[in-house]
Amino acid sequence: MIALAYVVMMGLVALLSPAIAGTKPLVCSYQGKLYFPALGYFNRSWENAVFRKDRFRNVYPAKLREKDPASWAIWPLVYQDPYRRVRDGEWPDQPANPTRDEGRPNRFNLFGTNRAGVDVFAQMVHGARTALLVGFVSMGIATTIGVIVGATAGFFGGWIDTALSRLIEVVMCVPSLVLILALIAVLERPTIWHLMAVLGVTGWTGIARLTRAEFLRLKELDYVVAARAIGVGRTAIMFRHLMRNAMAPVLVPVTFGIASAILTESALSFLGFGAPPPNPSWGALLNDGRGNQQMWWLIVFPGVAIFLTVLAYNLIGEGLQESTDPRLAGAE
Repeated sequence: MIALAYVVMMGLVALLSPAIAGTKPLVCSYQGKLYFPALGYFNRSWENAVFRKDRFRNVYPAKLREKDPASWAIWPLVYQDPYRRVRDGEWPDQPANPTRDEGRPNRFNLFGTNRAGVDVFAQMVHGARTALLVGFVSMGIATTIGVIVGATAGFFGGWIDTALSRLIEVVMCVPSLVLILALIAVLERPTIWHLMAVLGVTGWTGIARLTRAEFLRLKELDYVVAARAIGVGRTAIMFRHLMRNAMAPVLVPVTFGIASAILTESALSFLGFGAPPPNPSWGALLNDGRGNQQMWWLIVFPGVAIFLTVLAYNLIGEGLQESTDPRLAGAE
């Protein structure tokens, strides 16, 4: 339950990241109209074009006062940007972010800064969105493919089961890491969505095998035989009776897969093959700290975040396994 609370908290941090750390107003009144510039952290096109037209250059406090003295704004909790260094005088009584080895944690930079002076706390807060997005989207793709393939193989059996089982074995032989590296080499501008797609397309085999085994077991039970006897169609039996009973055990590898996807993305970013800049990533922070051991904050804070997040998902998977497996309940 503590792990579940932690995952929920991380989800809120990812969802509310522009309100926690940023240099763009959450809402502001400019020339008599209301705008929401902080939405640009989710998608650059969501930031109104008037600020680019008036050349704000992402420095909102001074530009709002200069171009519209009657303007007002609601700001994030921490005035730091995940993409750039905060300069001197941008925010009242706040100095410029230090660079290189001088960027130790302080009251303005809670987790310190990287070599370029970009705040680590802001990068970690916005990097949570990347980590969770990779986990959920990739496993969403893997779960959809795995459940469909496994359910079809287990329900129909025969040559369909044989063909799909051989397909599962072939995909299992393809290492996802090598495929990701090959995709990065081929694509001119790889994005984080390509990484999610590859992780999802190669990570469904375990879910498919488990779903197939559950369908093979469940379709021989009495209630399925009774449904067939009274004339219930195959589609209704498959989705109404078998699918809902087979999903509980399938949730266990899904949670483990989310943790594995987050770990894979962090490892790729650590090696320099992950989410392309300027996307903030915990693994990219680790990569920044690899070349300079004196900047310990670049290793400790993102390393602890990766460890706790992966541990939390693994604990949730263990809990689901204990609650859905009657053999474990009987042993206890």
